[in-house]
Amino acid sequence: MTTAQTTHPVLQTTPTQLLIGGQWRDASGGGVFDVHDPATGGVIARVADATERDGAAAMDAAAGAQESWGATPARERAEILRRAWELSIERAEDLAALMSLEMGKPLAEARGEVTYGSEFLRWFSEEAAHVNGRYQTAPEGTLRILATKRPVGPCLFITPWNFPLAMATRKIAPALAAGCTVILKPATLTPLTALAFGQILIDAGVPEGVVSIVPTSKARPVTGPLIQDRRLRKLSFTGSTEVGRALLKEAADNVLRTSMELGGCAPFIVFEDADLDAALLGARQAKLRNMGEACTAANSFLVHESVAEEFSRRLAEEFSGLRLGHGLQEGTDIGPLVSADQRATVHELVTAACDRGARVLTGGRPAEGPGFFYAPTVLTDVATDSPIMTNEIFGPVAPVATFSTEEEALAAANASEVGLAGYVFTRDMSRILRLADRLEVGMIGVNTGLISNAAAPFGGVKHSGLGREGGVEGIEEFLETVYVGIPVD
Repeated sequence: MTTAQTTHPVLQTTPTQLLIGGQWRDASGGGVFDVHDPATGGVIARVADATERDGAAAMDAAAGAQESWGATPARERAEILRRAWELSIERAEDLAALMSLEMGKPLAEARGEVTYGSEFLRWFSEEAAHVNGRYQTAPEGTLRILATKRPVGPCLFITPWNFPLAMATRKIAPALAAGCTVILKPATLTPLTALAFGQILIDAGVPEGVVSIVPTSKARPVTGPLIQDRRLRKLSFTGSTEVGRALLKEAADNVLRTSMELGGCAPFIVFEDADLDAALLGARQAKLRNMGEACTAANSFLVHESVAEEFSRRLAEEFSGLRLGHGLQEGTDIGPLVSADQRATVHELVTAACDRGARVLTGGRPAEGPGFFYAPTVLTDVATDSPIMTNEIFGPVAPVATFSTEEEALAAANASEVGLAGYVFTRDMSRILRLADRLEVGMIGVNTGLISNAAAPFGGVKHSGLGREGGVEGIEEFLETVYVGIPVD
């Protein structure tokens, strides 16, 4: 395992203050909190720690800018987003380095996130001018019905640490395209990428007050009053189902529009007729992207009994050859997990599975040395009701259970209370269509482990949340429909 120094030139140019009303400013109480490099545990930056007062100032700025931003011509909003996309691509290496430093992902993956995350800016720059209403005469012939769209209004976004750029752009881009002002509360573990993106938005020409960014080490005192503020009209959160439930209860008091992208526990189903080469590539893509710290990550591997032994053996061979190291080191395949707590949670799930009879083919333990690394792990003989199969792992661990019939696989896949993503490997088109109808998830990858795309609707069913991000559906989350009835002369 390789390590690297946690100093980097990009840290000298990245903002560490709050962005409120178009200005960088210190927290009202003067407080700061530390940001750590998970590959070493060392402190890489100290960021302004927003207070309730700062949240209120951000709300004032968002409310004050809403009318003018909502009235800004769609083409002008589109051009600002287009410039933001161009600047994100120009600054790709700096953004990638920041993500490697504060979150741990290898540079190759961080560069991929810049491409993916920036694409939401370009996609919604193109959607901004395509917001449509409708006109018709009422069936009785007495009214002309005019249905128009207008911005929801000021929005609060709470984003997670695992994709610090993409989670910000996936929310901010459609909101700005629709004419909404926004307040972003980024994850405490990864605020630097969000702050760097804030500078990009300023440089792209976003007017003062339209976007505020308020990192904080104590979210509740900042977000709680915002959610209760009558001027706020939309809440969008990405994170755990547990926190999402609590936020929905809070939002209900203010009757806020909500979008919730919550927990996942993606089944990865390999049938007897699958192309095993494709399944193994898909397994690596769906399991090890972001060290497994992705809500779309393959969680429970359900493999037909006739191919399970070969699949597990070959997957273990691939995992055992991967290189752990600091994300900034070229050639690193697997970076650290984001924190010591996250690593401990992963190891508890692995240990519990082994206690119930699972066998370790490779890995199964924390890696030695500094940082929060966990060895890529393949487990076999895992019981389908084991906690590791039904809880989101968020680590580089592939637990493999077997099945004998399609119905058995479907029952195991649908047993989870969440339903975000799922993966199916088979050559049988009829089976694919059956599973598309019956697999209880919002997104299905067929013979691929990569499904996220700015042009596609991202979201889940059951306890995985509400609403969709991306695609033509994404901008609708930030628009209200207004009906105007006009009498027929």
